[in-house]
Amino acid sequence: MATTLVSSAGGMLAMLNEPHLSLKLHALSNLNNLVDTFWPEISTSVPLIESLYEDEEFDQHQRQLAALLVSKVFYYLGELNDSLSYALGAGPLFDVSEDSDYVHTLLAKAIDEYASLKYKAAESSDESAKVDPRLEAIVERMLDKCIIDGKYHQAMGISIECRRLDKLEEAITRSDDVKGTLSYCINVSHSFVNLREYRQEVLRLLVKVFQKLNSPDYLSICQCLMFLNEPETVSSILEKLLRSKNKDDALMAFQIAFDLVENEHQAFLLNVRDHLTSPKSQPSESAQPKPSDVDSTQNASVSGADDVQMADGDSASVIKVPEDPSEVIYAERLNKIKGILSGETSIQLTMQFLFSHNKSDLLILKTIKQSVEMRNSVCHSATIYANAIMHAGTTVDTFLRENLDWLSRATNWAKFSATAGLGVIHRGHLQQGRSLMAPYLPQGGAGGGSPYSEGGALYALGLIHANHGEGIKQFLRDSLNSTTVEVIQHGACLGLGLSSLGTADEDVYEEIKNVLYTDSAVAGEAAGISMGLLMVGTGSDKANEMLTYAHETQHEKIIRGLALGIALTVYGREEEADTLIEQMTRDQDPILRYGGMYALALAYSGTANNKAIRQLLHFAVSDVSDDVRRTAVIALGFVLYTDPEQTPRIVSLLSESYNPHVRYGAALAVGISCAGTGLSEAISLLEPLTSDVVDFVRQGALIAMAMVMVQTSEASDSRVGTFRRQLEKIILDKHEDTMSKMGAILASGILDAGGRNVTIRLLSKTKHDKITAVVGLAVFSQFWYWYPLIYFISLSFSPTAFIGLNYDLKSPKFEFLSHAKPSLFEYPKPTTVPTTTSSVKLPTAVLSTSAKAKARAKKAEDQKANAEISSVSDSTLVVPSSGKVKSSSEKDGDSMQVDGPTLEKKSEPEPSFEVLTNPARVIPAQEKFIKFLQDSRYVPIKLAPSGFVLLKDLRPTEPEVLSISDTPSSATSAGGESAARLQSSASEMAVDDEPQPPQPFEYTS
Repeated sequence: MATTLVSSAGGMLAMLNEPHLSLKLHALSNLNNLVDTFWPEISTSVPLIESLYEDEEFDQHQRQLAALLVSKVFYYLGELNDSLSYALGAGPLFDVSEDSDYVHTLLAKAIDEYASLKYKAAESSDESAKVDPRLEAIVERMLDKCIIDGKYHQAMGISIECRRLDKLEEAITRSDDVKGTLSYCINVSHSFVNLREYRQEVLRLLVKVFQKLNSPDYLSICQCLMFLNEPETVSSILEKLLRSKNKDDALMAFQIAFDLVENEHQAFLLNVRDHLTSPKSQPSESAQPKPSDVDSTQNASVSGADDVQMADGDSASVIKVPEDPSEVIYAERLNKIKGILSGETSIQLTMQFLFSHNKSDLLILKTIKQSVEMRNSVCHSATIYANAIMHAGTTVDTFLRENLDWLSRATNWAKFSATAGLGVIHRGHLQQGRSLMAPYLPQGGAGGGSPYSEGGALYALGLIHANHGEGIKQFLRDSLNSTTVEVIQHGACLGLGLSSLGTADEDVYEEIKNVLYTDSAVAGEAAGISMGLLMVGTGSDKANEMLTYAHETQHEKIIRGLALGIALTVYGREEEADTLIEQMTRDQDPILRYGGMYALALAYSGTANNKAIRQLLHFAVSDVSDDVRRTAVIALGFVLYTDPEQTPRIVSLLSESYNPHVRYGAALAVGISCAGTGLSEAISLLEPLTSDVVDFVRQGALIAMAMVMVQTSEASDSRVGTFRRQLEKIILDKHEDTMSKMGAILASGILDAGGRNVTIRLLSKTKHDKITAVVGLAVFSQFWYWYPLIYFISLSFSPTAFIGLNYDLKSPKFEFLSHAKPSLFEYPKPTTVPTTTSSVKLPTAVLSTSAKAKARAKKAEDQKANAEISSVSDSTLVVPSSGKVKSSSEKDGDSMQVDGPTLEKKSEPEPSFEVLTNPARVIPAQEKFIKFLQDSRYVPIKLAPSGFVLLKDLRPTEPEVLSISDTPSSATSAGGESAARLQSSASEMAVDDEPQPPQPFEYTS
């Protein structure tokens, strides 16, 4: 039957006034079909249709039909609230599976409405705030439809938003790939769940689902449990794996321990370690290594499997072999895992890697030192800071040894900083830290030493033992209690704060508080920061105590130290900290408002929380104090580092502000949140700021640029070379002002940090915050007021290494691939000695020589094409010697790295991959190109492109070849060897960069 075109809904609307119910029903069903076209006409009769919906004589189906029609009319009129309320009245006639704009819009509206009602109910803890059951029914129908259609991710997103954990569990368990769905859910809960308490509920559910699986993913379970702060459960999982007869389970336990250590939550890790039970059937308890015997545990873990029974020196002779052989294996594994959990195993391995792969360029430091005027103490100190950062964790202090006279010019606080710098260079030297610093430490009662170097040495000990201070804490406490010299107290407080980071030790807190109450400005500032470091993330009532004292004291330094300390205590507490933040941000004192900005930054660090961002932007443009405005912008960097692409966009307008403090803040915010990413937008935003008219803005931009560019090679972004040249130009320019020069010197250090083997990383590989790193950068950004705090940046350094370990926690030799051109990720070229006529700049050396070589190669090609060579033997012997041999020998001298193929692109293209040997340098950008060989003897327990990875040995009967990596045996020999090596390589470079004389050849016409 042919359909007739309807030109008006008038007839149908007239039918609604008919007395017969069947006519009304007929009109309603037809109007429902016509409403998309004739809604303007139907809208005039809405009151009539509404009265039909409310008419008791109608049966339910007819009333629902009227409700659906009214809902559609209101939808077209833009009245979504009314439309939704009538859609609820339409019951099952509102079809959630219908693919129309109307249904999609109203479903979104329904979900938002439902989510906000559930949120309010949770906030007020009022069960009487009931949700409309019809609304609940629509949301449930929607969720069921998603699950039936296999759209599990969609169902999980809606369930999380609507706080329907029952449906979330259903979506996860019914999905095809439960493990994949679970890991997706973990990411969603970290990225999009803004309330901390609710996020913990979601994670608890995930742990429950994980544990029901046939082969539970213990790596993910333990990460969730760390968030929930349940060390006992983690211990029981680890113990179960350690007691397993399967060696792979023990490897998995070690891998979990390394992954937990990467999140740097010291107090949690020590709790896990202390909850592990001792082996049974031992003759005496004293024979067992106690949790506090860290060193003994360590030595066992490092020395391997054979000598585990000898863990405790004195009682080794007493220990009898347990009767049960499985307990012997457990005891051995327990020693290893305690070594990992205390952090010493990873620190030891990291230090070996940084020492053996150190590629620091001493010539850069030499250039800086020569260009800095002796009278300029700021630049003199900056050079010492740059050296410490450049050699952080490598134990190579060659530069200091070679320049002792120059170093001795440091006086007072510069001497404090110079001594403290040793702590950064030797960071992680836990066994020998104390003996390394012995010459500078306070000599109990003997006196005579400079209080500045003694204070610096105590600060250095804190930097060496940062976040792993069990062995040194008591010594620092004794040093603090036995002195009244404020400079030494200053160093001891910083050292104690660093070594006891986040442990919330009450006794230590009381001792630091006593120093604070002496009301000495210098010691009080360090005490305030130190209390914050000690109580980091505990959100305790101590913050109120600190705030009260900040109001009482007259010293700006103390108030500033306490302001930062209070901010550190609320680290990661999110909405729990809102009351305190409100109190601080409304304070009369600008220093406490400034602390409030840090409190906002750290409480919401890495959450990208909209409320926090709005508050910070408000203060950035409205506060009367420049300090508060600057800090509010810096704080944005901390809130946004999980989503670095957002930061340049959010601060782009602020970077063009008329206020230089705001511009400086914008630079550092980008530096902090985009650190180590090499993000193009970040570099573009910072470039104009590096030539700003105000000196301190240039300083901030140079430091931030170095933070963004760390570990980015010139091959992947040519602006890295330009930036290096710019730094050298600023440092060599006699007329450049001190502030920018200092920024350039520090930037040079950060760019080549840790022997060019570390990056700045605020997130672990499992996408959790690295507490020490975030805290380190927060205190570092305080260097505006107090230069010695620059060293805190070393806490955020993370080695860019793949370190594969076998069952004995040693590095076996095995190869894997990096599927990318080697030049993309190679080390920067060493600089060359400047000639007498002009100074050859670092990247200029690269460009000029390669240009000459290209020209020479081209000339040789032309000669080859023009000359008619008679015999094949002549052509192979003669032509290369005149042209190509020269260029290839020059290529060898030109660069120590794989850089040759750029010379002869046609004949020898650069390989598209590179074979790496464990342990290897793998920078973040390279991780996606890492592939493991199929027929390899070793298989990773967890597929990870970098970090500590436990390896399963597929051929255990064959003898193992270990990677021999240099271990810094003692500081002196290490420094001496590396110095000799680096010096010889520098002099070789200088000679080899000269073009080689041509080879002898015969000319044949």
